[in-house]
Amino acid sequence: MNSVTSGCTDEGTEYRKAEDVVGCYVEDAITFWAQNISSCNDLLKLSCALAEACPQAQAAFGKLDFNKIYGGCFSEDRCWYRCMVQRMINNEKCQVLYIDYGNSEIINRSEIVEIPENLQYPGVAKKYRLWGLQLPADQNLNMFDQGKTFLGSLVFEKAIKVRQKAKQKGDTILVQAECEKVDIGEEVAKAGFAEKNKSPGSTEDVEKREDAAQNQRKKMKAPAQLWLNRPGHALCNRPRAFLDPVGPTARNEDFAGNRMVLTKEKTSSSAPVLSRGLAHVRDQNLAEENGIFEEEKEANRKENVNLLRRQKELELEVEHLKGELQMINQEKEESRKRAECLEETLHKYIGTKMKDLAANVKVLKETRHAKKNAGFGEQLSQAIKLVTEGNIAVPCSLEKLQKLWTEHDLAQEMIQLCKNVDERDELIMKRNGVQQNLYSAVKEFILEVDQLFICERSNVLQELSVSLEAIYGQVCEVNDSEEVFQQFLKWKCAKIEEFVDIRNNTDAALKILTDLFSGILKCFDLSSEASSNIEEIPGNVDDALKEAELCICKELKTDLTEHDEKEKEVIKSAYSKVMHEVRQEQNLITVIQKTYLASVEFKKQAEEWLNRRPNSDNLLSIKKAVKSLKAQLRWKLTEKKNIEESDDYSEPEITRIKEEIAALRNKLFQEIHKEQEEYEKLAFLVQKWFPELPLLYPEAGILSYMNSGGLLSHSLERDLLDAEPLKKLSTKRPLVCSEIQDQKVLLKGYSVDVSSEAKVIERVAKYHKAWDQQKEESSLLQLLFLLFCKSDPLVYLMVPYYPGASLTAVQADTPLTLEETLKVMKGVAQGLQTLHGANIVHGSLHGNNVFAVNRKQGIVGDFDFTKSEEQRAAADTMVIGTLSLVSPELKMGQPASPASDMYAYGCLLFWLCIQNQEFGIKEDGTPEVDAVGMDDKVKSLILNLFCCDRLTAEQVLRNDCFLLADAVPVPSQLVEEHELPEEQHDSEKKDEEEDTANSEKDALNPTQ
Repeated sequence: MNSVTSGCTDEGTEYRKAEDVVGCYVEDAITFWAQNISSCNDLLKLSCALAEACPQAQAAFGKLDFNKIYGGCFSEDRCWYRCMVQRMINNEKCQVLYIDYGNSEIINRSEIVEIPENLQYPGVAKKYRLWGLQLPADQNLNMFDQGKTFLGSLVFEKAIKVRQKAKQKGDTILVQAECEKVDIGEEVAKAGFAEKNKSPGSTEDVEKREDAAQNQRKKMKAPAQLWLNRPGHALCNRPRAFLDPVGPTARNEDFAGNRMVLTKEKTSSSAPVLSRGLAHVRDQNLAEENGIFEEEKEANRKENVNLLRRQKELELEVEHLKGELQMINQEKEESRKRAECLEETLHKYIGTKMKDLAANVKVLKETRHAKKNAGFGEQLSQAIKLVTEGNIAVPCSLEKLQKLWTEHDLAQEMIQLCKNVDERDELIMKRNGVQQNLYSAVKEFILEVDQLFICERSNVLQELSVSLEAIYGQVCEVNDSEEVFQQFLKWKCAKIEEFVDIRNNTDAALKILTDLFSGILKCFDLSSEASSNIEEIPGNVDDALKEAELCICKELKTDLTEHDEKEKEVIKSAYSKVMHEVRQEQNLITVIQKTYLASVEFKKQAEEWLNRRPNSDNLLSIKKAVKSLKAQLRWKLTEKKNIEESDDYSEPEITRIKEEIAALRNKLFQEIHKEQEEYEKLAFLVQKWFPELPLLYPEAGILSYMNSGGLLSHSLERDLLDAEPLKKLSTKRPLVCSEIQDQKVLLKGYSVDVSSEAKVIERVAKYHKAWDQQKEESSLLQLLFLLFCKSDPLVYLMVPYYPGASLTAVQADTPLTLEETLKVMKGVAQGLQTLHGANIVHGSLHGNNVFAVNRKQGIVGDFDFTKSEEQRAAADTMVIGTLSLVSPELKMGQPASPASDMYAYGCLLFWLCIQNQEFGIKEDGTPEVDAVGMDDKVKSLILNLFCCDRLTAEQVLRNDCFLLADAVPVPSQLVEEHELPEEQHDSEKKDEEEDTANSEKDALNPTQ
């Protein structure tokens, strides 16, 4: 190992690096060629480049350069590869080395061509020799071939990891090679095809030994093994290993010559044995003659092979020439046709040219008339000018005003939370001082805003925003750079200048053409007396026509509305910046307008209450009048009762007293309405300006009124009403029917104590607030009054009375049609949406608590305000016929939710649609919808209300059933059911009436 190292050029760590390669050619038992494993794509690209360049490349003439890279045609696959000339055989043949694969062969000079400079780079394959090994000095030809085959089995077409040790002359790299963790050098040495260097020597000795080994290999080279020549098995396509230029005959001669030399040496050392020497000389002569014969035989064989190959080449060349001749004939025919077409075109050239030019001029006129490119980017430019000039600035007094508003709100909150009288008075005085400052700031702000054109500016910005969004669409991410507008304006000016130049060039070209035609017209005018000079006839008409045509086409192709990606980005950035500025200013205007409205309202209230404070005197005066009317009404009611119980009953007297009672009731209700209005005023003042009023006037009951949502009335009592008890429906709680100002009302009594009273009032107020936001559009039953009874511990809730309008009563009398059902249930869905939007779960949606007013308006009734959601949902009234309205999750113990309301809604809709059809119940308690006949859209809706992921009330309202409710046809099956015999219908009606009576006994809001 040391001897080899000393005989090599050591380049430091450069030759100790590891490299992954693939073997591509084997020279002997210790020498092979390999390609880097990452060079696959490079070889593919190189192969494509050579296949494209070499067939048209110039053949290599003259003396060939041994240091230059050529393109060579490999004999077996007839493909082109890079090669270098190793030696000249004769004038027609030479031996080449394929530098990207390592194998060599003898080819004709005609198959060597020049390749471009970009392909003149070092070969992909490198020559490697196993480190520390040498070929045995006494190795014979058979041993040589076996060693070569053995090394090929280890490296050929296999991934090898080589570690470079040193580099020899001729670019041979000494390496330590491994394949799958097997040391290749060790395996070759073990097999006996190579031996390790035993003694170190000088550099000259090693080089001489290597030269001798090289000569020996040249003498011993054998034909490449068949397994080395398989195509398509290397890293990339490459020339196959070819036969070595030194044939077997030469090798035989070399071996024979070696043997002869040895024999001579032996003969000189053993001269006495003459007969044996003569026999050896005879054998030697015979061997030489046999070698000459074999050589001649091999030469003849090669010559035959070359002749056959030449024959095939000539046949291929003949076929190639035939193809070229056919192509030449085709090109000749095409040229003839083109010449005829050109000749025909020349006859019509002037007319065609002028016709096309006139057509283009006509299109150009129409384009200019339509002003296609006029106003390019003008709208966005005006928008930029609008948002940068004349924008609304923040009022100087706004910041001060906002601080005072905050201070005022904090003072009001502290007054509201204060319980101590002394502290309250101090806080009120402090608040009043803040109000004075706020009043001054409000007046200053109003004066400043009045000088601004807020509304006009807001309208302009709104119109600008709408128009820009219609043109440019969605706003992208905003670039806050101040250069965005400048960049857009600069780009726009450049585009306009470019377009103006194009248009000017067109005008100039047409002007030149017009002048030329004018000169030509003068020359050919026979009526003109002026003599025509031939030299004055313009000769550049063709150039003028061509220039005019080019200019016109360029202008027609120029479209300022079409942009590339970079231009689009400039426009988008400018548009997004404009919209950002617009929205910022709109937000500012919104703040200013809201503050302005609040300031105007405050100024109005402050001027009204600046030198005085609101009190409850008017309210107490009304209460006093109410109290007086109530006393008179009680007296008249007592008088009426006494007369009715007396023996001398007088009908006229009773009639007179009833009329007086009715008049007193009307006056009482009018005063109660005045009381409600006064409460509303005080409640507004408490919420907005004077939170101390409930604390200053506790006897007025302002907080009680506000906590009940404006429903609680201490002035109205049940005993003062002409109430008719509904004994049939009053099994659970008192229910009385009365009439107030020509409106039938129902009073529902709830038994409450001190602990439950506040909870009931809270639930009632929450429900009433949900109704109050949309009024009649809420589709909820309105709550009129909440009143107490002095004679018993009951609180009465007054609601409108719709006799015979509950779903149970309507279906028992005259069932709803499908169209009526959809209209009613659309209103019910609206009512549920109102409740769920206010975070209220109804929990008591059943046939007696949903009303079909006038058979087209669906209204959701109220519920038992003394019970929680879960208690209401678990009531025995949650059933309709044989169908339970309790959702599966409620049966499993889960809490009530909007989804459970929607399940009950789906059950009611299902019950209304099936009429008298029979249906089954699934294991989870839901009805079998698919088994009954109904409209497909309605059935789909009901299925979506029975599934786990139910529709919400808002989604139900958007369903196609309700969007097309007016156009829904009545299924024929339902029509047939309406045509049942009268007797059967009457019997079913009686049964339903009995069920209705039983269910209405437990109803929370009975209707009959």
